[in-house]
Amino acid sequence: MHRLSQRQLWALVFLTVVWGVNWPVMKLGVTDFPPLTFRAITLWLGLPVLAAVLRAAKVPFRIARAHWRELFWLAVANMFVWQALIIVALRSLSSGRAAILGYTMPIFAALIGARFYRQRLLPRAWLGVTAAGVGVVLLLWHEFTMLSGSPLGVAEMLFAAAAWAIGTHMLRRTRIAAPTLAISFWMTLMTAVVLTLLAWAFERAQWHAPDTATWAAIGFNAVLVFGFAQSLWFYLARGLPPVASSISVMFIPIVGVFSGAWWLGEQLRWQDWTAVVLIVIAIGAVLWPARAAAAPAATAPPPRA
Repeated sequence: MHRLSQRQLWALVFLTVVWGVNWPVMKLGVTDFPPLTFRAITLWLGLPVLAAVLRAAKVPFRIARAHWRELFWLAVANMFVWQALIIVALRSLSSGRAAILGYTMPIFAALIGARFYRQRLLPRAWLGVTAAGVGVVLLLWHEFTMLSGSPLGVAEMLFAAAAWAIGTHMLRRTRIAAPTLAISFWMTLMTAVVLTLLAWAFERAQWHAPDTATWAAIGFNAVLVFGFAQSLWFYLARGLPPVASSISVMFIPIVGVFSGAWWLGEQLRWQDWTAVVLIVIAIGAVLWPARAAAAPAATAPPPRA
């Protein structure tokens, strides 16, 4: 269990709003535009914003050559797979609620941590994972029929979520002695190159000028998502245990569902409201600080000078 600092809390609030609203934004952006190309453009336009943030904060860009192999694999798990698969899958899945599939990540993170990293989960953590899982199922309750018609999209989202969960564990344990912003910048640059190559290979016959709505979606993603929110996520992922950091973002699909309902006119059902309660329980179970036992006065260490 982990107590959020005030900085982590504000980072989480900003991340939740931006990433949550971004699901219907992305859906509109890729409706009439090649998805990999959309994502590549947003990455390239987001890089100058991220570089300006590094310069304003006086954060060095340099990462030692010895760490570049590890940085590459961090980018594969945290960005290459996620960014490519979710933007392609989003085109075939239904509206903002497709985001819920991506946020099965906390379940994968908990199971991977317990199985491969020998991470002991307290009962409260298992309660949080279970509540989050039930919430995901409820939010998809009325989507199963539609999802069964696009099994490839479902598989892509679940594979991306599993890769993101692995990346969260890797980021938590990274040996790269560099600021999180610098790591974020270079991973974003590598991802921009990879997605540009994929877009050229698979979508160049579909290339055309974006319309006004697509440019608006590109701008939102470039400035807010890749310029700021992505770095905030890496900051949280490095500073919190993997289960805490992953469950802490479970409000994002809730924002995605309700913003999509408001924006795209989708009907909300009792499953949506019940899922909100379950996900609040999940977040509280993982992040609510445990009561520290008071140390006996006789054994208390002397104050530091």
